[in-house]
Amino acid sequence: MNRRKSQLKESVAPWPARQCDRHPHLRELSLVYEGRPDVVCIHPPDISTQGMFINTSLRYPEGTVLKLRFRLARTCVEIFARGEVRYCLPGVGIGVQFLELEDESARAIEEEIQMSNAHRNSRKR
Repeated sequence: MNRRKSQLKESVAPWPARQCDRHPHLRELSLVYEGRPDVVCIHPPDISTQGMFINTSLRYPEGTVLKLRFRLARTCVEIFARGEVRYCLPGVGIGVQFLELEDESARAIEEEIQMSNAHRNSRKR
């Protein structure tokens, strides 16, 4: 096993299992590290009503609080949330758990996921 895979394998073990499935449903995402003026625009691969994984080569320590803004891919609903970095895979990305997410936004995310699942299931037939 090469060094990179070994490091990833060792670093993944202590993280808790996800509470919700995640799905790729965002058009755009920007985040702000609370207390800093920089806005970072990135493309996230997946989301759930509990959080998201964000592909980024930037390092954020566990516990970092981020202000998030993103738009759902199908419905184009814009979401604003605060999230905490729960884990970091250096050079790959960060796992973020939502700290503040409006009920309406959580419903929009759930609807987006349901729409995608329905589309995916119809393509399998």
